[in-house]
Amino acid sequence: MKRQLLIFTLTIFITFTQTGCEERSKTDLVKVHWDRDMCARCVMVVSDRHNTTQVRNPKTGKSYMFDDIGCTVLWFKENNIEWKEEALIWITDIETGEWIDARTAFYNTENITPMAYGFSAHKNRTDIKEGQDIIDFKELTKRVIKIGK
Repeated sequence: MKRQLLIFTLTIFITFTQTGCEERSKTDLVKVHWDRDMCARCVMVVSDRHNTTQVRNPKTGKSYMFDDIGCTVLWFKENNIEWKEEALIWITDIETGEWIDARTAFYNTENITPMAYGFSAHKNRTDIKEGQDIIDFKELTKRVIKIGK
């Protein structure tokens, strides 16, 4: 009986120490709690599944949610984020809701977005209707800073 209790206790101890000490990835997407998470800049509830942005600091693993790519760009500028160039930035594709790399995404400029910046992301350039203005992340950043809401 004592031996079984000892084995049981050791099994529980090993299970808790192994699962409790696993380092979680500091670079993966984190789960969004739709309609509960707040935008790190404007403090609006994140609910639009087709314009949400997520930023992670790869050194600390801390994540930040944004309801609009415009808020993301201005948050970096206003808070003088030192790790801006290393930041992992994802945005949801306007058509599919799939998380894509915000720096390699293609943006069109005439959309209804949560904070009215108007920029929505597309994984593929060909997904944007012909005749629409198509810009990259660098140009988007310039335009958002110029708007500066």
